[in-house]
Amino acid sequence: MDFRTTVERAERLKHLHAEHKPLVLPTVWDVWSARTAATAGFPALTIGSHPLADSRGASDQEGQTFEEVLAAVRPIIAAVDVPVSVDLESGYGQKPADLVAGLIEAGGVGLNIEDTVHSEGGRVRSTQEHASYVAGLRAAADDAGVPVWVNGRTDLFAHAENPSAVLDEVIERLRALEQAGADSVYPVKIQDDDELLAAVTAAVAVPVNTTAHPVKHDLERFRRLGVGRITYGPLLQLALTDAMKDMLKPWAPSS
Repeated sequence: MDFRTTVERAERLKHLHAEHKPLVLPTVWDVWSARTAATAGFPALTIGSHPLADSRGASDQEGQTFEEVLAAVRPIIAAVDVPVSVDLESGYGQKPADLVAGLIEAGGVGLNIEDTVHSEGGRVRSTQEHASYVAGLRAAADDAGVPVWVNGRTDLFAHAENPSAVLDEVIERLRALEQAGADSVYPVKIQDDDELLAAVTAAVAVPVNTTAHPVKHDLERFRRLGVGRITYGPLLQLALTDAMKDMLKPWAPSS
């Protein structure tokens, strides 16, 4: 993909976030799923690390190298005419500038970055460390001349025994990510908690991303709660897995 097209797609992704409240980005993992979602009318997509890994026989949580991920996402991005964001986990041990350079070279115009560092035993970055990494991504994108959309994710709710008990810490982290240049923020594992979703959407000015199940969740509910961005994580692929099993079961040999 040429540089001008990449810039145009990045600008389009930014405009889409402003136009749609929330913007739904189907999470895809290969050319087939990307083309299917784009043909269904979605104006932008995201490639998820979990479904991508599953489709390639690898493990999530950085079970692939950065180079392997780039090789996998290039044909997906090239197969559609809409902006594509890529889940880059915690960065695969890359410096922010190298992460952004690889993403842009592959044609990606957005990224998701989390604070659980899988290459270092699953430790969680501190608020300042994660904000500094996001600031590095923002600076690298600016230097490259591509307005890459940065979705700053935190796993603090996911790691907590009682998610409500860490709400203040999460809000502090989300605000730090916003100040560091994140275009949206993503506190995972609260998609079924109205109170926590409402609290975090009220705490920041940038869009809040939530995970959704394409069948079990309701778009209007997320809109009422102030959610600005929706992705499916692994849930679209898992829903299709369930549907495929149901279709195939009558055809399987009886035990």
